[in-house]
Amino acid sequence: MAKPKPEYDRISELKAFDETKAGVKGLFDSGIKNVPRMFHYRPDKLDKNSSVSNGIHVSIPVIDLAGVKEDPGTLRNIIDKVRNASKSWGFFQVENHGIPLSVLQDMKDGVVQFFEQDLEAKKKFFTRDYSTKNVAYNSNFDLYSSPAANWRDTLFCLMAPKPPVPHELPEVSRDIMMEYSKQVMQLGCLLFELLSEALGLQPDHLKDMGCTQGLGMLSHYFPACPQPELTLGTTKHSDNDFLTVLLQDHIGGLQVLHQNQWVDVPPTPGALVVNIYS
Repeated sequence: MAKPKPEYDRISELKAFDETKAGVKGLFDSGIKNVPRMFHYRPDKLDKNSSVSNGIHVSIPVIDLAGVKEDPGTLRNIIDKVRNASKSWGFFQVENHGIPLSVLQDMKDGVVQFFEQDLEAKKKFFTRDYSTKNVAYNSNFDLYSSPAANWRDTLFCLMAPKPPVPHELPEVSRDIMMEYSKQVMQLGCLLFELLSEALGLQPDHLKDMGCTQGLGMLSHYFPACPQPELTLGTTKHSDNDFLTVLLQDHIGGLQVLHQNQWVDVPPTPGALVVNIYS
């Protein structure tokens, strides 16, 4: 008589994975050929359909910020574009936003350097208690509550209103994290001014409400997956902040929901994706 298959113990698998503190990168480094069951999504949650695959060619609005501070006519045109994009999409891309290409590239390189360094160096930042640390590394903040884990690791840093002191940040990416957050704060202030005027308010309205005071930096790392048909790097979600400024790498995979249709957002060198829809 064949022995019955043992019941799947998801909690034990989650704990064993979490206790390594190596994340999904550790699984990749081990050379696994099969994605562990804790990462498996139901087939109906893995719908890869997009506007392109359905023969619909649409793209999120692109707003050129060049001249926004110099010319009143350009400013008014940009405000109109921000209003329309915010109303119809909740997303738009910005170009000529003032952050140098070198800073964007160095930030992406810094993320890779953090996650690809020795595990012992990363373990110093491992925690699931975000209330006690400005800097936290782990894999899946909702590991024990989500139906399936995402195939990614994350470094979270609270950069404002109380920025971490330099030695609290990872040494391999410390300088670029500080520079990038400074640049993004400046861009964020500009975006809130544009959004305020798009709403028919004074430029400082949203700033005076405190919308520009905080900045959280999330750096995601997605190792190559041996069975991408079984899992996802990031599931569908809504951000819970006032404004998200997203820097993509060259690989792509980002989609946004527009009129009940997933729309691909291919990486554009130098562009940043802005999400005001939560």
